[in-house]
Amino acid sequence: MFQRLCTENNLVFVGPTAEAIEAVGDKLAARRIAALIGVPTVPGTDQVKSADDALIFGKRAGYPFLFKASAGGGGRGMRVVRGPAEVSGAFSSASAEAGAAFGDPTLFIERYIERARHIEIQIIADHHGNVVHLCERDCSTQRRHQKIIEEGPSPVIDAELRATMGEAAVKLARHVGYRNAGTVEFIVDMDTRDFYFLEVNTRIQVEHPVTEMITGVDLVAEQIKVAGGKPLSLRQDEVRLSGHAIECRINAENAANDFMPSPGRLSEWTPPEGEGVRLDTHCHAGCLIPPYYDSMIAKLIVHGGNRAEAVTRMSAALEHFRIGGIHTTIPFHQSVLRHPDFLENRVTTRWAEENFIRSFTAERSSIGNAS
Repeated sequence: MFQRLCTENNLVFVGPTAEAIEAVGDKLAARRIAALIGVPTVPGTDQVKSADDALIFGKRAGYPFLFKASAGGGGRGMRVVRGPAEVSGAFSSASAEAGAAFGDPTLFIERYIERARHIEIQIIADHHGNVVHLCERDCSTQRRHQKIIEEGPSPVIDAELRATMGEAAVKLARHVGYRNAGTVEFIVDMDTRDFYFLEVNTRIQVEHPVTEMITGVDLVAEQIKVAGGKPLSLRQDEVRLSGHAIECRINAENAANDFMPSPGRLSEWTPPEGEGVRLDTHCHAGCLIPPYYDSMIAKLIVHGGNRAEAVTRMSAALEHFRIGGIHTTIPFHQSVLRHPDFLENRVTTRWAEENFIRSFTAERSSIGNAS
């Protein structure tokens, strides 16, 4: 492991210890630890070794359920199974994808929650026994289990649930001796308001600017201080939320054509500016976007006094963001932000695929035909 090699060669690794990564970096291992210390986990199984194992689970616990890759992330190795006829094909494709992506085809099963919100808690811990959580981010606007839009604080989480989930995240971090920044991810069942542990991401995440905007904490600076042996700059009772932040992942994809990759050279790059607007990117006019890597080319983040103001600022920022030479997901984001379901907090992790993408594609097709 790279972290362990750094330690053995007297290099400081800015991140958690090798022991913590090994303890919770694997989803199955993390799930076992969460269950051991009383953090709620989604009903499911340990490793499933065959489609027959999954059929036994389905017969006992019912459908739908979800195959998940133990070593995975980013939606790879995940398949929803809604009945016995789907088990064999889903098991084969999920395990093959997990093996190809992570070098480990191990799968496990979780009950599939139909109306779920994806809520994650940002944590950071030092070498002096201090662990704090910096509240939550709501990452429910997804496609194929890939996050598209993140926001914080969650518009569907109240103060009591926020505190309970934060305490669960800190409890898990303390149990494994976690150091530095990480994210503890949960699913909230919107029908019951119950929450369940999903996984721990043992790193800084793409959406960390959302937390920085609403707490005023520079997470990267805090990571470096912690790695240098300094204590955290704040206590839990000093964490304050201010306003609302939204992040849109700007990808080089044509959302109107099944999100096909859109590599190419940027003929124009005019980023938005204004109060509460932040852009994290490496791009510039003339930059070549290759087809070989992740399609994200920028993170556009805005902050407002409340959610309505943040939505308005994000819509304006997207409108003024000029990118030429490739297709991007900007039109998709614009359409989501004006949809009543998003504005009225009716989004779930399946909303985009089940309720939105088809109408968006039809809308964009009609615009293309009209022009």
